[in-house]
Amino acid sequence: MTAPEDEPGAEAAAPWGNGVSGTVNGTVIQAGRVHGGITVVTGASAPERVVPDQIPPLTVPFVNRRAELALLAADSAPRPHEGEPPGEGNEPHGEEDDLVGDRDAVEVGYRVFFGLPGVGKTALVRKWGRARGTRDRFPDGQLFVDYAGLRGVDGDSAIALARCLRELGVKEEFIPHTLEDRAALYRHHTAGRRLLVVVDDALKAAQVRPLLPQGAGSMLLVTSTRRLGELTLDGARLTPMAPLDADAALRLLADRLGPETVHAHREAALSVVAACGGLPKALDLAAVRLLQRPHLTLPALARELARESNRLRGLALRGGPAMSTVLELTYGELSQEEAGLYRLLGVLPGRTCEPVTVAAGLGLAAQGGEGEAAELLERLFDAGLLDAAEGGHYRMHDLVRAHAREKAGEVEGARWADGVVERVTRALLLRTAQADRALREDRLRVAVLDELLAQAPDPFADGAERERAKRALAWLEAGKYNTLAVLAAAEALGLHGLVWPLAEAQTALFLHHRHVREWLTSLETGARAAAADLAPAGEARLRSLLSRPLLDLGEDERARAELERAAACAEVAASPVLSASVLEFSGRYWDRADPERAVGVYARAVELNAEAGEERGGALAEFFLGRALVATGRAAEALPVLERARDVLRGLGEDDRRMAARAGAALGDAREALGDLAGAERELREAAGELRAVDATYYEAQARERLAGLMVREGHLTAARAEALRAYTIYEEGGSPEAGRLRVRMAALLGEDVVAGE
Repeated sequence: MTAPEDEPGAEAAAPWGNGVSGTVNGTVIQAGRVHGGITVVTGASAPERVVPDQIPPLTVPFVNRRAELALLAADSAPRPHEGEPPGEGNEPHGEEDDLVGDRDAVEVGYRVFFGLPGVGKTALVRKWGRARGTRDRFPDGQLFVDYAGLRGVDGDSAIALARCLRELGVKEEFIPHTLEDRAALYRHHTAGRRLLVVVDDALKAAQVRPLLPQGAGSMLLVTSTRRLGELTLDGARLTPMAPLDADAALRLLADRLGPETVHAHREAALSVVAACGGLPKALDLAAVRLLQRPHLTLPALARELARESNRLRGLALRGGPAMSTVLELTYGELSQEEAGLYRLLGVLPGRTCEPVTVAAGLGLAAQGGEGEAAELLERLFDAGLLDAAEGGHYRMHDLVRAHAREKAGEVEGARWADGVVERVTRALLLRTAQADRALREDRLRVAVLDELLAQAPDPFADGAERERAKRALAWLEAGKYNTLAVLAAAEALGLHGLVWPLAEAQTALFLHHRHVREWLTSLETGARAAAADLAPAGEARLRSLLSRPLLDLGEDERARAELERAAACAEVAASPVLSASVLEFSGRYWDRADPERAVGVYARAVELNAEAGEERGGALAEFFLGRALVATGRAAEALPVLERARDVLRGLGEDDRRMAARAGAALGDAREALGDLAGAERELREAAGELRAVDATYYEAQARERLAGLMVREGHLTAARAEALRAYTIYEEGGSPEAGRLRVRMAALLGEDVVAGE
């Protein structure tokens, strides 16, 4: 097989004329000659809006921060323009005052809390965001963006926008690829909604600005270790967060340890508070030590902390000596195995960890190693040194991780961390390759991994094929950022022979979940590694794949350059199958730049696949060739090519039903171009039904939209309305602005709104 799954959005808009170009947000009327009235009721049958609920709950009780909570309550209070009569101090202003601006008339609340790591910023916003009163004030839901989990990932703002769009109900296939288009769609979907958006652990203003919601009464709440003063230009209010004062810190200890204990040893408790510097994270860790060690009393802990504070006064953690003091004592009471894991987590690439990579980093045996690693992770979690993360992963607080890294530097040899990275990369390559094969066995792969795959059982081997694929995709999704971090760390160590096969295997995720920027980063790293490893086949494969996200991002000329290098590498590798694959990717570029040239490129790909005996690869190449022939006005030549492609794909099994149906839809276009309207209707209707059966709704909508245009040409207006309504429903439920475009176009063609009469 030489071509991966085709990307969404490859087809052009339905060829009805009267087109609207560019991104359409909201209703746009662009009509030529229209007979009859047009009624566009934009809110008519929109499906019920998704109400996101993303702010994670607190895992420990919350105390104090009354002043900050009062600020947030005031920020989110109803404004006079939202229905309240003007009161004292809220009198209406003149036109000049409106131009200057009035804080009471601000439609979107906007506040930034900044302060030391561990001071309680995240706990504050979680506490307030999860409160019942807060949820009532934001009936359209809550979005939560955690930039700590995206640290070091290119395009983090675009990734954050994509996450928010998914939570707002936009389906994956309708999420645009560029930051600008995602920001525009985000504005579209937040307009008219009252949302709370929380941005946690931002480090720069550019991470925050695109996430400002548009709906009146919404609020953007930001936490950061930096002041982010530039955001005041956008209307943000900056609020510093200091450590807890003595009274609040004592209440926190009383909540964790019981008021009787704190009251009985008040002076010792005050000493503990002072040693912890009022940092909630440090106080929590101190409380965990007391709760887990019944023999340890509050006065004894106070004495320990006092001694340790003197010893560690110069330790350069960002949280200051307070966190170092508590962490040093906690670390000193870990078992040998627990302490080894703690040090490992300080150098492990990625923001989270899971048993498979931990077991590899510790050098545990393949059999039973993951279970042992899972048990050790739970023990550190119980000690308060780890937090739970999504997908069965764990995360270290930044200050805890910094301390663990320092301990690793003190205890382990200079090359120890390098060995950890190599073992983890090898283990991750094995598991990713297993997941890749669970998703699709017959995909083209260049890296030869048979020996590696034979070293361990396949965790995705059990169950039905669909269930195996689902588990594999979930595992790849949960660990995608860790994999990117491992790729970067391994490349820095020169582990090129592991890096490029891992990037190739990770592509399985991105063919299903279109994380364009993450895919770009993975492929760029892999292509560099393949070049350094003198692996021309690997470089050809990765550079040809690299053209896909580049084209998605509109970087066409860079995509062309990568394809030219891929072609040269494929020639050196002397593999007809690989050369055919590179040609197919090149055809995607020429489809845009020079359709006539695309025809020749796809034709050569068909020939090379035939020479190599690649039946599926040849069928896919013929599908692309047939579409290119239709686009260049040679529909008669396209018919036999597309029929052959469809028939072959139909015979290859369940996995290829979608591509066979798409070939059928292309046949409909070819027959319509030849004037065979009855044949075109038959092909498009059959293809649309098949696409619906395999849940390929994006392509189904395209087929039904083209079918609706055909029905209009034939004068079958009732049938046209039905097909257009189904396409509209798919777009609308998917959160795509294509819904508005289709609705306006059909109104112009039919003289009425296809939705209003439901």
